[in-house]
Amino acid sequence: MSAEPSVKRTIAFFDGQNLFNAAKYAFGYTWPNYDPLKLAEAICVQQGWQLDIACFYTGIPRKQNDPGRYTFWTNKIAQMKVDGVQAFSRQLQYRNQTVSLPDGGHSTVQTSNEKGVDVRIALDVIASAYHATCDVALVFSQDQDLSEVADDVRDIASQQNRWMKIACAYPVGPNYNNRRGINATDWIPIDKLTYDACIDPRNYRPNRGTT
Repeated sequence: MSAEPSVKRTIAFFDGQNLFNAAKYAFGYTWPNYDPLKLAEAICVQQGWQLDIACFYTGIPRKQNDPGRYTFWTNKIAQMKVDGVQAFSRQLQYRNQTVSLPDGGHSTVQTSNEKGVDVRIALDVIASAYHATCDVALVFSQDQDLSEVADDVRDIASQQNRWMKIACAYPVGPNYNNRRGINATDWIPIDKLTYDACIDPRNYRPNRGTT
């Protein structure tokens, strides 16, 4: 078995919407008020890891569909890049969906979906393992679709005869029932004290728009 390195180079991978929804249910926050770089640094300090890179991924609505959320994410991502975070964004996909009404009728509503973000995260995690650019892949998400990535990372590390860990960090709170991390990863719960210490004080919202 390969030796565990004394310095564990870490890349953090943020699923922006997954983390936001978890924090909303766990702590009651109604917009993505976290600072990814601070949060990644806090978890790495707790675990004794060395943070090398923070990568952030999210879908963004079209300006004409939701100008408030569009402005929020455009401003927040611009600041992340200034801070040194590697940010990836993709436009939300829209489609019309027919829904049933209480009176038995039907209505057509427009829904949005985030496409390709989880695939991009998976590809980047696997690339970090293949190119040996980190010893720890720290994923901020509870998306079980990424559990297969954990198996691939272990296979790659075994073929390279080197030590590597994949972990996932996620908020936990009394009102949030989902306390499971991604299967086949090390789970790192984020309590409110840790999360609150990593809140971004900057206001990216044009007025009081929500995300």
